[in-house]
Parts: sequence; C-alpha cells; structure tokens
Amino acid sequence: MSSKERPTLGGARIKTRKRNIAAPLDPTTFADAVVQIYLEHEGDLELVAKSIESSDLDFSRYGDTFFEVVFIGGRTQPGTIKPEEGDRHPHAVLNCEPARQNILPSVLYIQKILRRRPFLIKNLENVMRRFLQSLELFEDNERKKLAIFTSLTFSQKLSGLPPETVFQPLLKDNLVSKGIVLSFITDFFKEYLVDNTLDDLIALLKRGKIEDNLLDLFPIQKRTTEAFAEHFSKEGLGALVEYNEKKMFDVKLKDMKTSLTTLIAENADISEVIETVKQRHKESKLPDIEVVRILWDAIMDAVQWSGKNQQQNSNLALRQVKTWAKLLDSFCTTAKLQLEIMYKIQIQCYEDAKLMKLFPEIVRSLYDEDVLAEDTILMWFRKGSNPKGRQTFVKSLEPFVKWLEEAEEEE
Repeated sequence: MSSKERPTLGGARIKTRKRNIAAPLDPTTFADAVVQIYLEHEGDLELVAKSIESSDLDFSRYGDTFFEVVFIGGRTQPGTIKPEEGDRHPHAVLNCEPARQNILPSVLYIQKILRRRPFLIKNLENVMRRFLQSLELFEDNERKKLAIFTSLTFSQKLSGLPPETVFQPLLKDNLVSKGIVLSFITDFFKEYLVDNTLDDLIALLKRGKIEDNLLDLFPIQKRTTEAFAEHFSKEGLGALVEYNEKKMFDVKLKDMKTSLTTLIAENADISEVIETVKQRHKESKLPDIEVVRILWDAIMDAVQWSGKNQQQNSNLALRQVKTWAKLLDSFCTTAKLQLEIMYKIQIQCYEDAKLMKLFPEIVRSLYDEDVLAEDTILMWFRKGSNPKGRQTFVKSLEPFVKWLEEAEEEE
C-alpha cells in the first residue's frame, strides 16, 4: 500500500461579497431634528447655523427637506405645500412679517449654510421651483414674503442660484391668467430696486431669459404696452416703463427694417413696398423721422457690395439710390425729413470708406429725382449741424451748390 497522501483539490477560496444595503429614507426624523435645533435656540439664526454646521445630520440625502423646514417650519406633504405630521417651529420664512428687515436674516442664514455645504444649492432650487409653480396655493401675504425673499437672494448674490430657475416657473398659464404672477413679479421688482439699479434688474432678467417677454407676465387680456405702462407707473416703477417703451420701440424699428430690407433685396414692386411701409408705419405708430431713417438704411443694406472693386461699389450705390428714389420721395414730404436724409447720407459716407467720395453724387442724384429740394440742400450746406466729416463734404459739394445758386440767380 502506497504511503502517498491522497490528492486534494487546490485553488483560492472565493469570499462572498456582501451587498451594500442602503438605509431607508427617513425625512421625517431628519426634519424633526432640524426643527428641534430651531426650538432649542428660539429662532436665533446665528446659533441655529452654528448648531447645524456642527451636527452630523445627513444633508446630502435630505437637502429638500431641510429647505422645507426653513421656509414652512416643517415637512410638507409630497407634491404640495400642505404641512405633514411632525414637529414644527414658528421661525420659518413664511411665518415672518412681509418686510425685508424680517426676511433678510433668513437669506443671510441660508448663505452661511451654503458656504459650508455648496451642494445644497440644488436643493434650494428644487424647493423654490416647486413653491413658485404652486403660487396659487399660498395666501397673498405669503406670496409677498416669497417675492421679498427671492429678490433678496439675488440682491445678496446668494451662492450660485440661477435666475432662470426662479423666473421660468412663473410663466405657467394658470398662474399668469389669474394675475398671481403679475402681483408676485411687481413685489419682486420693487424690492430688488431698493438695493439695485434698473440696469442690474435688466441684466438679471436677461439671465433669467424673460427680458424679451415681460408682457407674458400679464394676463392675456392685459398684454399690451398701455396696460404695462399703467400698471407699473401706478406701482412707482416709471423707469421700468420707460425702459419697456424704448425696447418695444426698438423692436418695431428692427421688424420694419428687416421686412423692408427683404422686399428691396428681392426687387419687389416699388408701389407694393410703399404700401407696405405705410401700413406698418400706421400700425407701429413710429415717428416719421424714424421711418425715413429706416428707409435709407434698408435701401443701402440691400446692396450686394463688391469686395474689392471701388468703382463697382460706387455704381451699385448710385444705381440703388436712383432705383428707390420714389420710395424716399413718398415719405420725405417736409424740409425736416429731407434734411434728416441728408444727415443719414452724411453719417454713412463718413463711416463707410467705400462711400466716402460719393456724398456729392448721391445728393445730386436725389435732387435730380426730386427727393431733395434745393432749399434743403442749401440749408444743409450753410447751417448743417452734424459734425461728422462736415468740412470734407461741404467742400466736395461746393461745385454743385455753386451751380444751384447761379441757377437761382438766373431765375
């Protein structure tokens, strides 16, 4: 019998890997712990902040719950703003008086928390978005508190809060139609402008992507510039009214210029173009002088300029002026408007090198086409007030003016 040992199977023993078992969410216990900190310090936010900073509470899992406690005083029922069972404290944002001196401490308190835990900014966004989308569920004075709080977060440059998060939820049709959004945004504007300029507000609205559609904040039956002016003037926000009027004015100018340039570039029938301009002029209520300026810009913008050939550019410019002279003549009906066209020509010739030497030829062409009267040309020559290139252009126009004066003497 062999003395050899029986063979055995070899190999490494494989250890069974334990599964990571996540602890179940327990937001109620978290909320109760935060509420107790508030109650222990009787709402002293300095002491509350220190206690929260030194606590071992799991903010990474319960960030939304934390801000519910900050705003409401406790947890809310899922998908609502209604309180849920559990402890509550009376020092929440919505329990304050609706005044900046009462709400500012909460904003500064949140700022301290976010400096230590910047990841919580996402949770603040979540809760604010939910509340703003549910404004109809709040009382009037609670909405005012939210408006004040929101304005102060931007005035204090609360770490990383995107304006788009705040403003876009307000554009819900049901909130707008009830006038809730208009009331909220009015309180917001008034509060924000206490510490900031109108330019600051406009920059904020641009970042929030609502600067171009402020009228969308009004119920649809009041969505007019007149209603905008009446409402915000009554609220003491005249500077905002002036800004909006200028903006709407610029939009009308741009729209008219764009459509007119397209018609001219497509060589539309000149009578059709004249009729289109008259109709848009009537609808937009733009001043005559602005329409005349647009006409000249659109006529010249439609030219397909040559890159290098100066003579070709000169011919193109003069041909364009002659082709569309009737359009200019239809609207340059007074000496003031004719003089304005001369100033437009002067400025463009001064600023555009390829047109610099064409000033006298353009003026002569418009005279021949009966757009510019002799008296207008002489007035510009003798008393024109725009200084851009004036000495050069006066000198270049001297031969033509001399011819006009001699013809006048002969008559």
